[in-house]
Amino acid sequence: MLEQYGRIGILLFFALAFPVGALLLSYALGILRLRPQNPNPVKEETYECGVETEGETWVRFNPRYYMFALLFVVFDVEVIFLYPWAVAFRQVKFFGLIEALLFVLILLVGYVYAWRKRALEWR
Repeated sequence: MLEQYGRIGILLFFALAFPVGALLLSYALGILRLRPQNPNPVKEETYECGVETEGETWVRFNPRYYMFALLFVVFDVEVIFLYPWAVAFRQVKFFGLIEALLFVLILLVGYVYAWRKRALEWR
């Protein structure tokens, strides 16, 4: 049991060490002035896949795009969780069926909520 916690500790150490190390390295390079410090208008220009920008570059996006994408991810992940249940249906028997129905019921409540909030409609 303790050996498993040691493995988790090692993974946690590396999961924290890489981002913290990268941030510290970037900070150290900034202090030592090893990063380029010569900005010019070309470097400060907004880059859009090699195409010249037209109009304002900082535009507000419609939040409905994000809501629609989030709902897609939630209901798409449902299939990912139901697939292993369908494969192991003979082993889990009645208890597994009740769990899957409860899972689908919770998602159905979320779907009805999104429908009533009109999150799936383009106004």
